[in-house]
Amino acid sequence: MLNFRMEVILRELMAAKSPITGNYLATINEVTPRTTREDIKSLDSVLVNYGARVISVMGQGYQLNIMEEKQFQNLLKEVTEGSDGNNLLVNTPEERVSFLIKYLLLTSNYVKLDELAERLYVSKSTIQNDIKQVKKILLEYDLRLESRPNYGLKIVGDELKLRFCMAEYIFDREEKSKEHLLEPLFSSITQVDMDRIQNIIMKQITSNEITLSDIAINNLLIHISIAYKRIKSGHHVSLYHTDIQEIIEQKEYMVACEIVKDVEKEFSVKFPEEETAYIAIHLLGTKMLSHTKTDSKIVGRVLGDEISDLITTLLNKIEVELNLGINYDQELTIALALHLKPAINRFKYGMNIRNPMLEDIKKNYPLAFEAGIIAGLVIEESTGVKIDENEIGYLALHIGAAIERKKLHSGPKRCLIVCASGMGTAQLIYYKLKARFDKSLDVIGTTEYYNLDKVNLGEVDVIVSSIPIEEDLPVPVIRVNAILGTTDLERIEKFIGAEENMIATYFKKDLMYLRKDFADKETLLEFIHKELVEKKLVGEAFLESVYQREEVAPTSFGNLVAIPHPLTPQSKVTFLAICTLTKPIMWNEKPTQFICILSVKKGSKEDLQPMYEVLGNIVESNTMVQKLIQANSYEQFMSLLIQ
Repeated sequence: MLNFRMEVILRELMAAKSPITGNYLATINEVTPRTTREDIKSLDSVLVNYGARVISVMGQGYQLNIMEEKQFQNLLKEVTEGSDGNNLLVNTPEERVSFLIKYLLLTSNYVKLDELAERLYVSKSTIQNDIKQVKKILLEYDLRLESRPNYGLKIVGDELKLRFCMAEYIFDREEKSKEHLLEPLFSSITQVDMDRIQNIIMKQITSNEITLSDIAINNLLIHISIAYKRIKSGHHVSLYHTDIQEIIEQKEYMVACEIVKDVEKEFSVKFPEEETAYIAIHLLGTKMLSHTKTDSKIVGRVLGDEISDLITTLLNKIEVELNLGINYDQELTIALALHLKPAINRFKYGMNIRNPMLEDIKKNYPLAFEAGIIAGLVIEESTGVKIDENEIGYLALHIGAAIERKKLHSGPKRCLIVCASGMGTAQLIYYKLKARFDKSLDVIGTTEYYNLDKVNLGEVDVIVSSIPIEEDLPVPVIRVNAILGTTDLERIEKFIGAEENMIATYFKKDLMYLRKDFADKETLLEFIHKELVEKKLVGEAFLESVYQREEVAPTSFGNLVAIPHPLTPQSKVTFLAICTLTKPIMWNEKPTQFICILSVKKGSKEDLQPMYEVLGNIVESNTMVQKLIQANSYEQFMSLLIQ
């Protein structure tokens, strides 16, 4: 019905909010625009029988038009559940790697390469290549792939780590369409069994008044389901005796005992004490304290000084590096505190947690994710435990909410007047500004220069001063005459009305490298680094810091965009260097064609929010990316960006 390329095109059209260019679709399918046009014709001829069409929007690209939602859903069902779709459903290297990990996790015996190749309709050499990536992924879970001549391959490692890997790969609810490929291996845990386990969990957490998020309940359900399967096949977890003693004393252990008692009765299986303790760890690692706006004392009272100090440190670090203006957000402080209490329990017992929203968070909130990485590094330094991308994603959610909250409260710009000539002149400036900028400027007060250090500048957007101020302040300063003239008023008006256009100052002509050819990201980064060093913008350590940041989490966001940057600020000025490519390169398994090297100056106190917003808009819009990578000159690039 649909071949693999047609399925990719359909998936992209369904996800897009605006028309997608044929060039973009050709790029992600790694074919020519001509082949893509043929694929779109073929796709349209199928869709027309299912209440949908692919329509061409003049000068913009292609768009999906669904006329009959019910018919269209029938098509999706046929595509994902069709038994003849084995080759369609596991087609890309990534999908094969994911399938191989699942298959090997669910098989207790050794598996031969020939068997795997036959099952996936690919050559043995293709499977051998995929196995290299499988080994790399398994290492992240401290698992290894054991190979025995004449026997085949088998995953070996600590039982707990095996279960973590199972939770991540076998229970990916978004990939139900591939489950039939794993039969009969998968049949040991049915949906009916999982529903029964979920009912037990809900009954016990409700009667014991424990509050869990939906994702936490799902994680606990997955853990107990895996535990049930593994215990039935003779595999058990082991915990140190001291750890068990500490867990037994918690209220959560009593709840875990009740859950286990119900599961044992329902499924005729016996859970050892260690397994019960591990369910208690799950409850310790996921429970939420009730969170209301009147809970401002909760941080100190419930969570203790250790977490309070940790949050203060990480928020200050985020402020120093990104200048987001959210470090005094009380709601954020409470949210992070409530999140970190169970998170520290997770770190303590080496428990992983899945974040089904991770890719969306990275793509739609890149700045919040960056702040999450900074927070993660502070936590790692404080606790000695490395936290993964899933946890960083949850931290980013809270930070993203604070960034959005700040936007809501922004309203008119808040202005402070600094004047040395006396109250009479200050009042004159005050009333002149009120009369001219009534709706767009909130003049919150006046102060003398010597009292400036007593003012909380976190509540100020701009300072209008009749005297020179030499210090590097965290807010912009507009110097004016004591008696405001036309030029003074125009300068203030420009700040208020054209702040969004200030972004153009970050895109410099001599830092724009358009339509280049590079074979890989390493060659590209070396080229850009050499250029930046020659321009005396960065030192030799810059590139190493960029690679360190890539190790924490790749900066390729999908949609052909990557925004590499150093782990810690390395330059004396803030700048962007843009590189677009004639052909995409692979950047951590994502095709990438628009690269923006971002460097924020050391100790920056600039308001970079407009710049971050423009970068966020680029990441989100495949239409904009397609236009920008076609630009042949700086002037054309800037014209497209401003549009």
